[in-house]
Amino acid sequence: MSRRIVVLYLGKSALKLAQKIAKHLNAQLHAKAERTSSEASLLTEKNRSKGRIPRDEKINHEVDFIFTNAMEHLAVLFSEGTAIIGVCASGILIRGVACCLENKQNEPPLVAVAEDGTSVVPLLGGHRGANALARNIGKLIGITPAITTAGDLRFGIALDEPPQGFVLANPEDVKLFTAELLAGESVMLSQGTNPITRGLVKAEKNVVPEYMAGIYKWLEESSLSFEENAKLRITLSPDPILGNAKHLVYNPVSEKPANNVVVGVGCERGTESEELIKLVLKALVKNDIAPERVALVVSLDLKSDEPAVHALAAYFTEISGSECPVRFFDAATLEAQVPDLQNPSEIVFREVGCHGVAEGAALAAVEASGCSTSSRKLLVPKIKSAKATCAVAELEDLTDPKKIGRAQGTLFVVGIGPGSSEWRIPETEQMLRKATDWVGYGLYLDLISELYNGQKLHYFDLGEEELRVQHSLELAAQGKTVALISSGDPGIYAMSSLVFEMLEIGNSASSAKNYAKENTVAEWQRIHVEVSPGISALQAASARIGAPLGHDFCTISLSDLLTSWETIERRIHAAAEGDFVIAFYNPVSRRRTTQLLQAKKILLKHRLVATPVIIARNLGREEEKIKVVSLENLDPAQVDMLTVVLVGSSQSRSVQFPNGVVKVYTPRGYDKKREN
Repeated sequence: MSRRIVVLYLGKSALKLAQKIAKHLNAQLHAKAERTSSEASLLTEKNRSKGRIPRDEKINHEVDFIFTNAMEHLAVLFSEGTAIIGVCASGILIRGVACCLENKQNEPPLVAVAEDGTSVVPLLGGHRGANALARNIGKLIGITPAITTAGDLRFGIALDEPPQGFVLANPEDVKLFTAELLAGESVMLSQGTNPITRGLVKAEKNVVPEYMAGIYKWLEESSLSFEENAKLRITLSPDPILGNAKHLVYNPVSEKPANNVVVGVGCERGTESEELIKLVLKALVKNDIAPERVALVVSLDLKSDEPAVHALAAYFTEISGSECPVRFFDAATLEAQVPDLQNPSEIVFREVGCHGVAEGAALAAVEASGCSTSSRKLLVPKIKSAKATCAVAELEDLTDPKKIGRAQGTLFVVGIGPGSSEWRIPETEQMLRKATDWVGYGLYLDLISELYNGQKLHYFDLGEEELRVQHSLELAAQGKTVALISSGDPGIYAMSSLVFEMLEIGNSASSAKNYAKENTVAEWQRIHVEVSPGISALQAASARIGAPLGHDFCTISLSDLLTSWETIERRIHAAAEGDFVIAFYNPVSRRRTTQLLQAKKILLKHRLVATPVIIARNLGREEEKIKVVSLENLDPAQVDMLTVVLVGSSQSRSVQFPNGVVKVYTPRGYDKKREN
C-alpha cells in the first residue's frame, strides 16, 4: 500500500521548490495560511465583513491545503502515518512531531529540504522511506542528500528497503548484519541454493526473469563486497528460507489477487460482530475466495448504524491493508434485484420492504459499479447463521466506491472555541477537514475560513438554531459527513443538546410533527454523531484574568427566550445562597436590558459590594476586551451578547501587581490545609 506524501512549506520563498517536489512525487502541497500569496485569503473584504465564504470560489489554486498552526498540523500528519517533506528549517519539523515519537519502527518518513535547495536531510524514518525520498529529491534538484544512516553511507544501500517486488523476510536481523558489514565482512550472494559472485551479478540480471532484474541491479549498484565463501550471506528465493543475523533472505512478492469482491450482509438488530465475521469468512473459505480480496461491504440502509456491519468492514480493512468501506442501499434499490435473487424471502419483504438483503445488496453493488449485465451474478448465494446472512459477488471495476450506494451519514458537532485558531483543538480541525458540508452561522464560518477546502457551505442566521440542526441531520441522512459549527463549546448553551433533543423526539410522532415526518426522524437516528469540545467563554475569560473558577462555580444563562424568567431568577437566588462563582451567559441583548441588573440586585443581598466581577467581550478575537469591576459598579450598559460576565464568590480575590496588572482568583482552601 503506497504511503500518502505531503510537501509542506511555510514561507513564500519556498513555494516554487515545494511545488516542484510535490509535482515530481505526486504529493499534496500544504501551506501556512498567512505565508502564502496574497490571494490565499479565502474571504474577500466584502464577504469577510458579512461573515460569508464564497460558495463557488476557492481563491488559492497553488496549494491543496492551507493550515494555520504548523506545530499542530505536523503532529496530525505524522500521527496519521503521512510521509512529510518540509521545505523549511529542520528544527520546525522536529519540534512539530516530537510529541508523536514512540516507536522508530512505525514512524513515517520526515525529510527537511532547505528553502534554497542546497540541502536535503532525512530526519526520521530513514529505513522506512525517508532515505529513498531524500535521494529522489536530491536527483531532482541536483544535490547529494545528507544521509547519515551508517549502512547507507558506507554501502549506498538500505538493506531493509529492497526494490519493488521483493520483501526482506527477516528485517529484525538487519542491524546486526549491517554491523558485520561495517566491520569489514564480505557477502556471499545466492539465488536459492546456487551461489553467485559479484562478477555474476551483472550477468545474472540480464538473464533472470524480469521481476528479478530489479534486485540484481540494486545489489550491483551498491558498494557491497561479494565473495563466494563469505561469512555473511544474502539469498534471493521464492521459498520460505529461515534467515538470521548473518543471513538475509529476500522473497519476491507474490502477485496480489484482484481486490474486487463485494460482500452483502444482513443481520438482526444487536448481532454480535464475531457471528457476522465468522459467517462471512466461512463463505469465503468454502468457496476459495481470499479474504484480502474483499473491497466493499454492503447492506440495507436500515442497517447503517449496526455495529456488526461496521466491524466487518473494519476487519477487512485491517487484513487487506487498504480501506474497505461499507455502503448502503434503500429497500427499493434492493427490491429491483428480485429477478436475480436465488433465495427471495417473503418474510424479509414483510419486515423491511425487499425480498433479499444480503443477495440484493451484493447484486445492487455490482449493478452500481457499472458491470455488464452478463456479470451480474453471485459468486456465493445467501448463507446464514442464527442472526445473520451474507452473499458474495465480484465487481469488474471498483475505482470509486462512492458511486456505490451511500455511506452511513456522519454529523460532527464541533466547537471552535471563542474564535482564535490557537484555541481550537486538533480533533475539531480534523473533523472540519473530513466534512463534506459545513453548517453554521455566517460569523462562525468566517472564523474558520482558513480551513476551508472546498466544503459545501450552508448559512443560517442567529435565531435559526432549530433549522440549522434539522438541515444538518437531513444532510447527514443522505450519507454526507456534516460539520455543525458552534462557537465556544457545543455542549454549553449551544448546538449539542438541540441535536440530541431532535434525535430523541423520534420516539413520539406527535412531538416530531413540527420538525419532520416520523420516518425521516428514524433516518436521523441511524446517523453517526460525534461531538468535539471547544474552549468555552467562561474558560477563556478565567484563563485571561487568572483563576476565578478555582473553586465551585456554576453557569446561568440570562436569556428568557427558552427558559422563563421565574426559573432563571430562582437559580440566581440558589447560586447566590450557595456562594458559587457565577458565569452569566447571554447577559444583555437589544430586547433584554433588565435581567443583568436584576441579577446584580439579588447578588448584592449575599455578596460584598467589592466582590470582583470580570466583564469579558470578544474573547480570542482582535476586539477582545477584559476588565475587572466591583459588583457595586457592574453596569449592564457595558455588556452585550458578545460578553460573558463572571461574578466572584465571597472568597474570590482581586489582586493588583506592581506593574498595574489586575488578576482575580478564587482560593480552594490550601491555607487551611497548611494550618492543619
